[in-house]
Amino acid sequence: MLTSPALRRRALELGFDLCGVSRAVRHPKLSRLADWYASGQAGDMVYLADVRGERADPRALLPTARTVVSLAVVYNSAQPYSTAAVADGAVAVSRYAWGADYHDVLRPRLRDLVMWMDAEHGPGLEALSSVDDGPVQERVFAEAAGLGWIGKNTCLINPRLGSWVFLAAIVTNADLEPDTPGVDQCGTCTRCLDACPTGAFVEPYRLDATRCLSYLTIEARGQIDPAMQGAVRDRVFGCDICQDVCPWNARAATSDDPDWQPRRALLYPKLVDLCRLSDEGWRLLLRQSALRRAGLARLRRNLACAAAHLPATDRAAALDALESQPSATDPRVAAAIVAARAGP
Repeated sequence: MLTSPALRRRALELGFDLCGVSRAVRHPKLSRLADWYASGQAGDMVYLADVRGERADPRALLPTARTVVSLAVVYNSAQPYSTAAVADGAVAVSRYAWGADYHDVLRPRLRDLVMWMDAEHGPGLEALSSVDDGPVQERVFAEAAGLGWIGKNTCLINPRLGSWVFLAAIVTNADLEPDTPGVDQCGTCTRCLDACPTGAFVEPYRLDATRCLSYLTIEARGQIDPAMQGAVRDRVFGCDICQDVCPWNARAATSDDPDWQPRRALLYPKLVDLCRLSDEGWRLLLRQSALRRAGLARLRRNLACAAAHLPATDRAAALDALESQPSATDPRVAAAIVAARAGP
C-alpha cells in the first residue's frame, strides 16, 4: 500500500535528503506569475510563459492529479566558498555546477521512485516527474510540502539543511496524506537583498531576472546589456552571493556524494586559462556538466566581460586568447571582446 511515510522512507533510500507531500491544487502564490511575466522580469525565458497554465495548476499538466511529491537533494560539498580563492585572476562558477549535471543524476532516482510507487499503489497509478525541466513550480510545492520556505532571495530554505539543494517533483493521481507547509523564518533579515551586486531583488521575494547574474551569464541568449556587463566581474557562470550570505547557510549540510564534488577545472579556475582553453578542451569540460546550459559561445561571452576587470597586460592576454578561438566570430563574443578591451 502506498502511504506518505513509506514514500518518504523509500525516497531517502534512493538518495534524496527530503521528501514531502502536498495537494495538487492551484497554489495562491502562483497567481503572481502572470504579473511577473507581464513585467518583463522573466527576460528571454519566454518558455516559462508558454506553459503558464500548467505552472499555475498541476491539474492542467495531469488532469487526474491529486498529489505533488516534492523532493530535495543536498549538493553542497565541504569545499567552502572563499573570496580569496577568486582573487588574483581566478573566477567563480556557481556551486551547483561544480560537479555532475544534476538532471543526469536525479532523473534515474526519480524513475526508480516512480516505479516503486507503481508497485506499491497497484494498477491505475499515473505520475509525471520533473527536475526543473517541466512546467512545475518546484519551490512553491516544496514549501507546501514542508521541505522549507521560499526565502526573500526566492530560494527554498530548509532550517536544517540550508538552501544548497536541488529540487524535483512528482505529480501523481495517488491520494496521499499531505504534510504541514513550511513556515517563513527569514524574519527581518535582508542580507541577501543587501548583498546582491546588481539590485536584482526589486522587493523581498521578487527577483528581476534581467538584473540577476545567474540569468545574465546562463539564460540571456544575446549580448549582455552593456549597462550590466561590468557587474559580471568574476562570476562567469551563475551567482551564489545571495545564498553565501544567508545565515541559514552558515551551518548548511554538506554531501559526500561523488556526483557533487567539485571538478578541479571548475573550482576557482584562472580566467586566462579558461580563455585559452580550446574547443576540444571545453567539449571535455562540458561533458555531463550543468555548464552545457549556457553553451560555449555564451560562456566565452561571459569570460570576455570578466576579462575587462583584469590588469591591462592580463586583460590583453585573455582577450587575445578568446579572439583566436573559432567562436570569436559569434556576434555575442565579438561584441564582448570589443567592450572589454576598453576596460571596466
